[in-house]
Amino acid sequence: MQLRLDALEAHLAKGLAGLYVVYGDEHLLAQEACDRIRAAARAAGFTDRSVFTVERGFDWSSLLGASQSMSLFGDRQLVELRIPSGKPGKEGADALKALAAAVNDDVLTMITLPRLDAATQKSAWFTALADAGVALKIDPVERAQLPNWVGQRLAAQGQRVAAGEEGRRALAFIAERVEGNLLAAHQEIQKLGLLYPAGSLSFEQIHDAVLNVARYDVFKLNEAMLAGDVGRLSRMLDGLRGEGEAAVLVLWAVVEELRTLLRIKRGVGAGKPLAMLVRENRVWGPRERLIGPALSRVTEASLEKALALAARLDRQVKGLSGSTPGNHRNDPPPDPWDGLFELAMTVASPKTAPVPPPRPRGGAGAAAGARRPL
Repeated sequence: MQLRLDALEAHLAKGLAGLYVVYGDEHLLAQEACDRIRAAARAAGFTDRSVFTVERGFDWSSLLGASQSMSLFGDRQLVELRIPSGKPGKEGADALKALAAAVNDDVLTMITLPRLDAATQKSAWFTALADAGVALKIDPVERAQLPNWVGQRLAAQGQRVAAGEEGRRALAFIAERVEGNLLAAHQEIQKLGLLYPAGSLSFEQIHDAVLNVARYDVFKLNEAMLAGDVGRLSRMLDGLRGEGEAAVLVLWAVVEELRTLLRIKRGVGAGKPLAMLVRENRVWGPRERLIGPALSRVTEASLEKALALAARLDRQVKGLSGSTPGNHRNDPPPDPWDGLFELAMTVASPKTAPVPPPRPRGGAGAAAGARRPL
């Protein structure tokens, strides 16, 4: 059966299943879930533990042998199988199906996997595992959920932010500093527990203690664009630049969103339902609720103009000339990252003509800490 992470504690309180599959890329949450299962297993008498990691040449027979045998000292055992690639191969798939079919009350099996695509989740081996035990999907904490997540973590260690606007500002500040780096976020929250006693935390205390450990995902840029969150968009571009992300990849991500918006805008103009266009263009998750407001801010003409700028930026980031012969007014900014900001602002804030500010020079650290005035 499938189980949500927030239902794990209640499930474990009722008793253990014989098989757990924990999958997802949010390493902190996956590790915590595995720790809870291990603790429950120890309490239930599974005191012996074997760990297998699937690498090239892995002997699947050793896993099946361990899952079907008693411990040397007669203890119940926990067998952990880690598949970092998420791809067991044909031999592994057969072994996992055999593992799912085997029943042994004295062995509890826990399998950990990375994030799996839809096709893998429908595969015969994964379906067999999920049907035989519990499949626990670890979803990432989205940016909009992050302040609430931080507040819950603070409450768990006996701390809280001030009430009202100051508290919301404090949680938003922490979320900005730790976005995309949940493990570091956990460490920063623990640090607050070490620095300050239980009770209410002021904004000044949080501001002085929490470091900027944010790590940005280029594929989350579209969310900031669609939401019209200029501040987050600016921080993400500065952070990606500071982390050494390739400008050509950032450009590709922005252009894909521009093309999607243009297709949907033209479809709406032709009388097609927005819901149908959203499905056809594979828009889901947070983007699905943001696409409507974003469409109301842009026009077909502005999107077409943005794509023309993107073509010139593409030449520029590849080391070619981005200039338009005889029309230098349409040239991209000298710094391609300023051009990327201008391009993204076509969607984020089309009524604001962005004037790219001077960029800090002197390395990735300077770029990562930069902030554009809004």
